[in-house]
Amino acid sequence: MLLFTGAACGSGGDGSSGPAVVDLSEASGAAGVRGVSLGTPVAKPTTTLVDTAGAPFDLRTDQATAGRVTLVFFGFTNCPDICPTTMADLDAALESLSAADRDRIRVVFVSTDPDRDTGPVIRRWLDQFDASFIGLTGTWPHIKEFADALDVAIEPAVREADGTVNVTHSAQVTAFSPDGTARVAYLTGTSVADYAHDLPLLVRGKT
Repeated sequence: MLLFTGAACGSGGDGSSGPAVVDLSEASGAAGVRGVSLGTPVAKPTTTLVDTAGAPFDLRTDQATAGRVTLVFFGFTNCPDICPTTMADLDAALESLSAADRDRIRVVFVSTDPDRDTGPVIRRWLDQFDASFIGLTGTWPHIKEFADALDVAIEPAVREADGTVNVTHSAQVTAFSPDGTARVAYLTGTSVADYAHDLPLLVRGKT
């Protein structure tokens, strides 16, 4: 894979936040779309996680995501900046599309802070953006296995002496085409206009 974006987010009990750090390596553009090429295509992971209702969820076979464009983002609900901004931008981009295209796209949020991000917590947080967004969690080893399959870097949450919790995670959106293969990703700072431009192309397999 040609890219890595890292984000270190801090959240304290008083709602204060630490600095966000983004480290972006060189990445080439993907032909026909405004995202960046993954270089080597990535298949949907075989790892089964758990949805916000507590049911097993297989990204490859679940009827919600099978045969649809699937946008996967790793983050946590206490994230002060990158995570809510990304979810809001994806929601805005989807709102600009036709109903037919929206129906063929799913957004999947995978928690990197499973101790605090229970199913109900994730569901309430996602509903602020779009009730159709899918939230997944699980044990840390399963989440890490899932992320590794996508070549996405994540680290366990670390609680500092002052109570701040730091959660480090890559800040990319991995875009799976309807055939279940990801060839393109979107980095921190991708505009709503760029998402809106690319999503109909992804629906039609134009990557």
